[in-house]
Amino acid sequence: MNIRPPAVAGRFYPHSPEQLQGQLNQWLDTPVPSCRSSIRAIIVPHAGYIFSGEVAAQAYREIKMQAAHIRKVILIGPSHRYYFKGCAVPDAEYFATPLGKIKIDRQSIEILREMNDIEVSDQVHAQEHSLEVQLPFLQSCLHDFTLLPLLTSNVSSGTVATLLDQLWRDEDCLLVISSDLSHFHNYDQACSLDNATCSLIESFEPVLTPEQACGSTGINTLLLLAKQRGYQLTRKTLINSGDTQAGDKERVVGYVSYLVSEPQ
Repeated sequence: MNIRPPAVAGRFYPHSPEQLQGQLNQWLDTPVPSCRSSIRAIIVPHAGYIFSGEVAAQAYREIKMQAAHIRKVILIGPSHRYYFKGCAVPDAEYFATPLGKIKIDRQSIEILREMNDIEVSDQVHAQEHSLEVQLPFLQSCLHDFTLLPLLTSNVSSGTVATLLDQLWRDEDCLLVISSDLSHFHNYDQACSLDNATCSLIESFEPVLTPEQACGSTGINTLLLLAKQRGYQLTRKTLINSGDTQAGDKERVVGYVSYLVSEPQ
């Protein structure tokens, strides 16, 4: 059995299953009004939980309310350690966290591996945090689901949209885009830059650059597909690390969470 073990447990989030589940429960068990629309996608940050966990939880709480309808998750994030052409999917059968194993959607992997711009590589996925930090949230919000993990590198959002268009059609499939916003500006500069980025997102303008959002390819892909399908976009939270007790205001990173849903 080929299992991709957790790489950043104990650094980005607690290694102890009990501590990890306790932290997630504290964030996710807060009651929220039921969203009447079917949520098709979310945008969530991928920093350490002490910085961005509560921002991500703002979106995941809504997902938890609709868990009964979700059986598949497509998870997209940027590759921080490897540069390559196209997208990378794993050869692994499972991704693991301290909370247990998640079954990989091998059927979708087999479809994608026959296409151009797809690389099958466990090495590219082995140490990457942008996808891993989302997994405990998904395990805590959903029931029985399969995962399609996709890392982007040198590839256009149009190409990724073409790859995903048919895979992200079924009502039981959730698309999760993992991305932070601006990096290492001072607090005031970051607030200005991130507000401008959010204005582009909320106008469905798929023109973000990596300087605006490290997961810009994934966000732009989502914007392309969501606009085509007439989906609605709702911002949940926008902060940066300077707004947290763990961060200073000299070199901050921006975090935002969004819901993308079918029109009411």
